[in-house]
Amino acid sequence: MTVVLAHGLGGSTDLPIPFTYALIGASWALTVSFVVLAFAWRTPKLDPDSPGRRLPGWVTRFADAPITRNVLAAFGVVLAVWVALAAFFGPAASSENALPGVFYVLLWVGLVAVSLAFGPVWRVLSPVRTVHRSVCAAIGRSPAEGNARYRNSWGYWPAVAGLFAFVWLELASGDPGSVAAVRTWLLVYVVVTTAGAFACGERWCERGDPFEVYSTLASRLSPLSRDRHDGRIVLRNPLDHLGSMPVRAGSVALMATLLGSTAFDSFSAFPWWSRLVDGIGSPIGATLVRTAGLLVFIGFVGVSFWVASRAAGGLRPEQRSALPRLLSHSLIPIIIGYVFAHYLTYLVEKGQATVILLADPMGRGWNPLGLGDADVWYVLSEHPAATASIKVLCVLAGHVLGVIAAHDKSVRVLPRGHQLTGQLALLFTMVTYTFGGLYLLFGG
Repeated sequence: MTVVLAHGLGGSTDLPIPFTYALIGASWALTVSFVVLAFAWRTPKLDPDSPGRRLPGWVTRFADAPITRNVLAAFGVVLAVWVALAAFFGPAASSENALPGVFYVLLWVGLVAVSLAFGPVWRVLSPVRTVHRSVCAAIGRSPAEGNARYRNSWGYWPAVAGLFAFVWLELASGDPGSVAAVRTWLLVYVVVTTAGAFACGERWCERGDPFEVYSTLASRLSPLSRDRHDGRIVLRNPLDHLGSMPVRAGSVALMATLLGSTAFDSFSAFPWWSRLVDGIGSPIGATLVRTAGLLVFIGFVGVSFWVASRAAGGLRPEQRSALPRLLSHSLIPIIIGYVFAHYLTYLVEKGQATVILLADPMGRGWNPLGLGDADVWYVLSEHPAATASIKVLCVLAGHVLGVIAAHDKSVRVLPRGHQLTGQLALLFTMVTYTFGGLYLLFGG
């Protein structure tokens, strides 16, 4: 059983979508966008404060019970220790070690899927949070102590830096699949996040931990959320929940990093780009070129969204400057849709292979879970037409939900008389993202 991760996840090279599917998806995206803009509601309909539909009380009691929380926290710590065995004592070859698969597949993509289903799970599973809380309990200190030292001006910027470090390792570094490289990255992450938690309290975990911010961002599209008044678990329209995302410094950079890096992953699979990078000869030069390409894609998303969201009339300068952050949540569906379109096959198939390797972290023939003779079920690779359809639907659904979210927020914040024309630039930009995403998935 091997897991080849020579280029991080690999992305769209596994099952590129047929050109016909890309054209159909792009046409639908364009049509639906203008229908939503021209004929949809003229007044805001999405309510971030919507109470939703309350689930039975036992659901909340079970989720909040100390034993449930402690079991999940302990599971996160045990899993971290188990992965550490692979990191420090496992096989040196990345194809035989579970660490790269855990890092690139289960953590990066699996965390999105679990957060969509159950909410921001990393808050409970994070081993750093668990250690921080345990030490605080032992010394009689509140985990929230130090929150005030986290400045509001920092916003999401520490998390943006962490996420960029992740995508740089995957997409621009010389050997992203190296066990040593992933191990070093995780060691730095643990040290920085732990130090941040003890210096700035749990607010650092909430806003500065790249994986917790990533999990929370994905959970904004989960149908499960909390009532704002009593904390009870409710079922809500995911778009209502999406609009409740806090507006903080670095919001646009956060979205640009996630969307731009995924697009660059698809782009880097183009043969001419691979030949260009391989022809440089110098490993350092190749890394610099890949880094430049990654920055160009992230910068394009960030700058184009910033310019388009400000292209509305009838606003005072301070109102216009606030628009990019106010509208940044509308990119979340596009990001999630593209992540699943791009990495779905790796999550389903490489995820199975990673779990099988993880059952024997040190490569010594352990078989505690009875997975030693298990085989990967290549369910998506065996049905390429169905997989291509799913990819297109993921991109299209993300685009439509993003347009709806942006439209509703624009109607809410733009002055009357500019609510239609003020959205045109942003709509064009979102259509560009979707066309570009489908083209990259096709071209890869």
